[in-house]
Amino acid sequence: MTRSGRRGPSPDRPGGPPRRPRPLVRSPPTRSPATPEDAMSSTTVITNIASLVTNDPSQGDGSPLGLIQDAAVVIEGDRVVWTGEAGEAPAADHRFDAEGRALIPGFVDSHSHLVFAGDRTQEFNARMSGRAYSAGGIRTTVAATRAASDEELERNLTRYLHEALRQGTTTMETKSGYGLTVPDEARALRIAAAHTDEVTYLGAHIVSPDLADDPAAYVALVTGEMLDACAPYARWVDVFCEKGAFDGDQARAILTAGRAKGLHPRVHANQLTHGPGVRLAVELDAASADHCTHLTDADVDALASGNTVATLLPGAEFSTRAEWPDARRLIDAGVTVALSTDCNPGSSFTSSVPFCVALAVRDMGMTPDEAVWSATAGGARALRRDDVGRLTPGAYADLTLLDAPSHVHLAYRPGVPLVTGVWRRGVREV
Repeated sequence: MTRSGRRGPSPDRPGGPPRRPRPLVRSPPTRSPATPEDAMSSTTVITNIASLVTNDPSQGDGSPLGLIQDAAVVIEGDRVVWTGEAGEAPAADHRFDAEGRALIPGFVDSHSHLVFAGDRTQEFNARMSGRAYSAGGIRTTVAATRAASDEELERNLTRYLHEALRQGTTTMETKSGYGLTVPDEARALRIAAAHTDEVTYLGAHIVSPDLADDPAAYVALVTGEMLDACAPYARWVDVFCEKGAFDGDQARAILTAGRAKGLHPRVHANQLTHGPGVRLAVELDAASADHCTHLTDADVDALASGNTVATLLPGAEFSTRAEWPDARRLIDAGVTVALSTDCNPGSSFTSSVPFCVALAVRDMGMTPDEAVWSATAGGARALRRDDVGRLTPGAYADLTLLDAPSHVHLAYRPGVPLVTGVWRRGVREV
């Protein structure tokens, strides 16, 4: 069994200069060590780990998960500085006994829509009674979001971020898309940027109800004045390339304009029907094509030959009784797959990555190992990050402790609250 005793450098943030990480949530955490200052100036060893997922195949059993049995992790400041067998762990200032539990990287949720107001309980109830989901339901949330105050939107955002953190998510991407006016989109991104680094401009969620009869005018707004107002707050640009939203030509114009402003593309692609979204994502080197439910062989081949991650969102299929994405087909073709929640009030109102892991194993053809990798390292790749989603020297000390001896229990015991500890940037938050 291999192990690592080396200290690694602090990797720069991919896609730009390194930035000081902002807190995922601002609610008072339970900390170990006692204060952030203690954490930045001391070392902590987490030992007696039954099974450690490193996501480094050079470690442990040599699998993609890099599993180490009877393991330990050493944290210094906000970084992992050592991983290996517990008996070989170096001395540290603080010690935490995992008591024979499994430790995995914090989940990386690379697709969510958390800046909104209201809910769509009635729509969900009707859909579960037989009415199919359509993109038009977004308009209900747009109306509620426009009517909400900044304080209400921020309160909702932090509530769902904290809810996700309690379930092991330490990195969360979130989008605009429920304002669809210049001031409402800009304020959504400003609020999101105060709480997470992974912020996506999605003015192109649907055509605004204000310009429903003139989609070309709305595309011009999204690629012009709205983009100018929103770009300073975002890292990514996204578009819902789908029947009832934006076609291939419109999506290309929106993504190209965003890229010219320094935003990297992501695409809502091939969720409801076959369409051009996936191949457009690969052509434009989008970080991810999200949903990927309806794929041709040419779509799969494009994903396999490019750098675009296929991000699968099983919460949406669960909540809409839609066809499941075929993860097995993608993985067997050599496509990199991520798993995320798509947390939003309409089609996937869950913030639980463990729930999505269980769905992916049960209904999408993934093995437990593949699902956990996709929810951690896969999500990091979908954000083009190499400093999260893994537990190796130099990575951020983002860790999730399970009340179970193995990561397999995430699928083996669906619905059970197995997350019993979460560290983010070296500080225990849960």
